[in-house]
Amino acid sequence: MSPEFPIGSKVRIIALPTYVKTADSMPMLRPPDIITLGEEGIVIDRRPGGYWGIRLSKGTFLIDSQYMESIENPPESSTNHS
Repeated sequence: MSPEFPIGSKVRIIALPTYVKTADSMPMLRPPDIITLGEEGIVIDRRPGGYWGIRLSKGTFLIDSQYMESIENPPESSTNHS
C-alpha cells in the first residue's frame, strides 16, 4: 500500500525515477535530471495508480509515492518528555 500525503503538504524526493511525467493536460515524459534528489515540493493532488501531482521548482510533475517522503511531520525527538 502506498503512503498517503495530504493535499498541500510538503514532500522530499528521495530517489529519482527513470523518467518523470509532467502534470500538464498533455503529459510529457521528461528525463529524470529535471528534478534533483532531495528537492522539496508541495502535493497538489492525488492521481490513479499511486501517482501524486507535485509542484517542484521546475514545474508540476506526476511522481510515484515510492520516490518521495513526507517532511510535514518529523519523527518525535527523544527530548520530548510528557
